[in-house]
Amino acid sequence: MGQITLNQVTKSFGDVEVIPPLDLQINDGEFVVFVGPSGCGKSTLLRLIAGLEDVSSGEIAIDGTDATHVQPARRGLAMVFQSYALYPHMSVRKNIAFPLKMAKMDKAEQDRRVANAAKVLNLTDYLDRRPGQLSGGQRQRVAIGRAIVREPAAFLFDEPLSNLDAALRVNMRLEISELHQTLKTTMIYVTHDQVEAMTMADKIVVLQAGRIEQVGSPLELYNAPRNKFVAGFIGSPKMNFIDGADAAQFGAHTIGIRPEHITLSTTEGLWQGRVGVAEHLGSDTFLYVHVNGLDPLTVRVSGEVGVRHGDTVFLSPDPAKLHRFDAQGLRQS
Repeated sequence: MGQITLNQVTKSFGDVEVIPPLDLQINDGEFVVFVGPSGCGKSTLLRLIAGLEDVSSGEIAIDGTDATHVQPARRGLAMVFQSYALYPHMSVRKNIAFPLKMAKMDKAEQDRRVANAAKVLNLTDYLDRRPGQLSGGQRQRVAIGRAIVREPAAFLFDEPLSNLDAALRVNMRLEISELHQTLKTTMIYVTHDQVEAMTMADKIVVLQAGRIEQVGSPLELYNAPRNKFVAGFIGSPKMNFIDGADAAQFGAHTIGIRPEHITLSTTEGLWQGRVGVAEHLGSDTFLYVHVNGLDPLTVRVSGEVGVRHGDTVFLSPDPAKLHRFDAQGLRQS
C-alpha cells in the first residue's frame, strides 16, 4: 500500500503557473527522490501530494483512490520536515507518541508502536530524555519516529538533512536508506543535493521550472541523460560541456564529458591546457585545466598525480563516453 499517481496535476499562485500539467507514477515501496535547483517546484509538488497545498487542476490518487480533495490527515501519509518541530518540554517517548495520542489511540497500542519505532531508530535508550538533551541527528530520528508510528502508506521527506553538518548528513542518509530497506514503505524525498539523490533513490525525478525533465534510476540518469540540463545537474563534479568546432568534430552542437572520462597526459592529447587549481583528496585528485578557447575543464584522476599549478598538460576524452547534444540541448542518439 503506497502507490501514488499524479494525472495532469497543475499548481498556480494567482496568474503564475509554478507546476505545469504533470504526470507521475510512484510505485508501492519505491524510494523516489525529487531533485532540482532552488525554485524548481520540488517542495511544492511534495506539498500537493501531502495535501498541504490545493491542486489547481488534475488528480492525485493514492492506492487507486482519488485523494485530490481529501484532507491531509486522511491521506494516510506522514511528512518529515527540515525543521524537527519537537516539543521541548516533552520526553522523546511523548514526542513520538503525540500523533497517536491526538488520534485517541489505545494506550497499549501507543506503547507498542513507540517501542517498535524506537527499536528501529536506535532510540530505546533515549525515550525518557528531552529533545534538548539530544544531538541534531538524534532529534531528526525522533521526528522520523513520530512519522513511523502512524504506519503511513508513504513517507514524505522535505529536505530533512539540511540542518545537519556534513558528517551527520552522511550518517542520516545511510540511516534513512536502511530504514527504507527495513520498512519497505514508499518514500518520497525532496533535496537539492544530487549526491543524496544518487545514493538514496530507486528512482529520481529531475525537475526544472515545475516540469519533469527526466525520471529514471540514478545510473540511467548518469549514463543516459535526456538533455543537457539533466547531464549538468546529475554528477559530482559536474559534466564538462564543450561547444563550437571542438564539438562539431564529434558531430554535435555540444558535447559533454564527465571528469573521470578524460585522460590526462604530459606529452600528447586532443586539448592542450594549463593546470589551475588542483584538489587533492587522497583517493582522487580533481584538476581544473585552462584550455584556450574552452571553459575550464574538470579532470578526475585516481589517486595522486604528479602535476602542479601552471604545468602544461594534454587532455583526451574517451570517445565511448561522450554525450552529444543538439542546438536545443536534447540528447542525440
